[in-house]
Amino acid sequence: MIVRIMGEGQVQVAESHLHALNKLDDELLTEVESGDQDGFRRTLGALLDAVRSAGEPLPDDSLEPSELILPAPEATLEEVKAMLKDDGLIPG
Repeated sequence: MIVRIMGEGQVQVAESHLHALNKLDDELLTEVESGDQDGFRRTLGALLDAVRSAGEPLPDDSLEPSELILPAPEATLEEVKAMLKDDGLIPG
């Protein structure tokens, strides 16, 4: 799966990591819905770190279609709320 982190670039992540990423996505969705700013910031950072750790960065000049787009690390709770759909950021 190719994941784009806004403002950073693309990362190739193996499907085997989706379960762990989905758990973080579920936490993030709960925090966004409840307005938990501190939890949101912590979980967004953990989700982005997990994608970076699990994935292999693609070259900057690579323009592959992204299957998933994640917000930038500095995104606000309100910006992420606008990005979310009923099923979160990561397709289940």
